[in-house]
Order: sequence, then structure tokens, then C-alpha cells
Amino acid sequence: MQYDYLIVGAGLFGAVFAREAGKKGRKCLVVEKRNHIAGNIYTQEIHGIQVHRYGAHIFHTQDKKIWDYVNRFSEFNNFVNSPVARYRDELYNLPFNMNTFSRMWGITTPREAQEIIRGQIEELHITHPRNLEEQALSLVGRDVYEKLIKGYTEKQWGRECRELPAFIIRRLPLRFTYDNNYFNDRYQGIPVEGYTKIVERLLEGTRVLLDTDYLEHRAELDRMAEKVVYTGMIDAFYNYSLGVLEYRSLRFETEELPVENYQGNAVVNYTERQVPYTRIIEHKHFVYGKQPTTILSREYPCEWKKGDEPYYPVNSEKNDGLYEAYRARAEKEGRVIFGGRLGSYKYYDMDKVIGAALSLCEREL
Repeated sequence: MQYDYLIVGAGLFGAVFAREAGKKGRKCLVVEKRNHIAGNIYTQEIHGIQVHRYGAHIFHTQDKKIWDYVNRFSEFNNFVNSPVARYRDELYNLPFNMNTFSRMWGITTPREAQEIIRGQIEELHITHPRNLEEQALSLVGRDVYEKLIKGYTEKQWGRECRELPAFIIRRLPLRFTYDNNYFNDRYQGIPVEGYTKIVERLLEGTRVLLDTDYLEHRAELDRMAEKVVYTGMIDAFYNYSLGVLEYRSLRFETEELPVENYQGNAVVNYTERQVPYTRIIEHKHFVYGKQPTTILSREYPCEWKKGDEPYYPVNSEKNDGLYEAYRARAEKEGRVIFGGRLGSYKYYDMDKVIGAALSLCEREL
């Protein structure tokens, strides 16, 4: 065997593990089925603009250890995520805050906003929400739900809100301050050189094979390493023998326009159901770009099928039970370690991916 670890997937989880294992003297081989590294945080430079090819990624964390770690590999700017929601010709700030409520109702004080929301909730008499719609209405009232939640959520999941389980929305934060910062985390920003550079630096000194599908060459690749760190889909690893886990997928339409500034913000959500995409990303605004042209990506949620890129797990009772069956099987594996969002059937923020990879390194190395 030529390697201590075969790492399946050149995304953030696999790259962090490869970096830390290399520091401990372990020899790693990384295989990646795509033609590029960095997984879904892959950024491609076009005309000086770092384009987030798989959707907007804003790094944020409360963990200083994680923040210090990622800053070893890139300089971060002070970007603050402040998305805008568009409903027809009306624009609202997100998250739901006093700017949102003032625009919606023409009020100025937190007390006025609280009274309107409380009055709308009381009128509905929802005590035991039976579905997502009733859950949302019981938390924010009718106006915020109808304009800013209903259409967006139905596009995101491809279902009517009345058909979705209530637990998908456990809470909806309402801020009664004029604060458009989407995250409450202490540390936040965008790498000025793009995320791909971070992963490149994490993988320095590690052999990487692109355009290499582990599952198609499993027998050959397994013979090359003592252990396998697998970050792909856990059900695909077992050839879907217990059943297929469900995901939601995304499709992107990207175009370049000969204007300096198209929408004035990095992310604008389109909350009306009739608009087929959920948001438009204008990539240059993540790093305060001044290029004479701009690049936009429209994001379309879609049903996932085998062969598509899985983005969001569908955490239903059925899928969670199926994952637990796969996880129990995975725990019996002697030389295979599962990790990352697909190996864990869980949506991870980037800081949590790094934290999980570092925790694995502490246990394993």
C-alpha cells in the first residue's frame, strides 16, 4: 500500500484532513470525481471576479479557533451578509428586522411592530401547527409569511407549504432592531482570493487525482491505502442497498452583463412563487468589485435524482430513519471513515465542516 489514507472528495472536509494528516507524517491520496477541487465552495475567477459556482458561500463562525485556522490560508475581507428580498416590486431587508417591518407597515418603533405581529398571530388561533404553513403563521403572522416566506419556501422544497412538515421551521427569528446583518456570529467575511485558493493551500504537498470516481474504481483504489476517508453520499457507498436518501438539488444560470452594477447587492431573494428562481447572486459585491462588467447567477431549486448534485438533505422521518440504518452499518466498517455533509447526511456550514474534520484528526491521528 502506497498511502496511509485515501481521501474521497477534494472538498473542505477532505482537504483539512489531508493537511493535518500530512503534518503528522501520514501520506494521503485525494481522489475527486469532478474536474476541480474545493467541492461546492469552488470559486472560479472570471475577469477578476470570483464566481461562486455552486451558490453563495459566506464564511461565518463564533469559534475563534476555526476563524484563526482558516485565516492561515487566506486573507478575509469584512463582508457582512445583508440579503434583500424582493416581492413583486417591493424590497425588504433580511433577516426580518425593523427595516423590514417599517417598509411593510409604515411604522417606526419596535412596539408598533410587535403589536401588529402579535395581533395577526392571535387572530389565527393556531395552537398546534399541523404543517409548515401553520407553523410559520404562528410565529410571524400573515403579512411576513405571505410576502417573504410562502413563495420562497415552496420553490425551495418543490411543495406547497401545507404539504411540508412543521418541524422544517422550528423558529423564525424576529429582530426588533434596525440591523441587517444576517448572521449573529462574531467572525464573518469572504476570502479575497476566493475559496479555491484556500483549498489549494490546504492540499499543498498532497497528491490529488481529478476526474476520478472512487465508486467506479473502488477495488483498485482501496488497494492503495490503509484507510479510506469517504466524504461522498453514504447510501451510494453501499450501492443504495437499504434505499435511496432524498435531497434537493440546484441549477444555476450564470451570465455576464456589460454593466458595472446590476442589483446593488450580493444576494437578492425573489420570494414570489411565480418567479422560477429563488435568488440572484451578483458575485462582485462579495469583495466590493469595481470591474466594468458584472456576473450574475440565478439559482433554481429542483428535484434531485441519481446523477444530480445533492445539495440539501430532505430531513423527513423516513429519510432520517434510513440514514440511521446506514450509519449503523458504517460504524462497523473497520477501515472506512465517513465525514462531510454527504457522508453525514447533514447540511453543514463551512465552519462546522472544518470543526468536524479537525475533531476527526484529533481522534484518528
